[in-house]
Amino acid sequence: MPRDSVPPVPDAANLYQAALNHLARYASTEAGLRKVLMRRIDRWTRLQTDADTTEPSVLTARLAVDEVVKRLAETGAVSDTVFAESRARGLVRAGQSKRSVQMRLVSKGVAPELARGAAETDPDTELSAALVLTRKRRIGPYRATEATDAATRMKELALLARAGFPRDIAERALDTDRDEAESRIFELRR
Repeated sequence: MPRDSVPPVPDAANLYQAALNHLARYASTEAGLRKVLMRRIDRWTRLQTDADTTEPSVLTARLAVDEVVKRLAETGAVSDTVFAESRARGLVRAGQSKRSVQMRLVSKGVAPELARGAAETDPDTELSAALVLTRKRRIGPYRATEATDAATRMKELALLARAGFPRDIAERALDTDRDEAESRIFELRR
């Protein structure tokens, strides 16, 4: 787009198309989609030279954002529940703890109770996620040396604690042998 050309006024149709384009490329929550559309309106506003004539258009566009998001949510194109469940599975497979998953979902705009439900895992899954992290950080069963002193063990426990894993899960992850760890990680990623 040339620099001197001004994009069209963001109306409901333009915002709906922009929302569909965004959802075609990225998974999103309703809050995330709302932010994307509001940024689009803000960009358009910054390009305008006459603030008096743009104010009514901006108000109309901001009202249209809620309608567009609501319409897409009703059709199922954007769903916080689907986003939360899918993102939670991916984060656990990547070695994130239940607590970490909850925080990340809430930061993306998922309601706290929905994030708690999506991040709920059984202790075996939590252990498998901790084992993924031990493999990434080369601690516990993936440590280069077999012998470990108390200071090293405390550092490894601290690493897992900072990642959000409970102490009992962290200790079990560090005490697991490498073959069992590999088997658990393989099962988690299936």
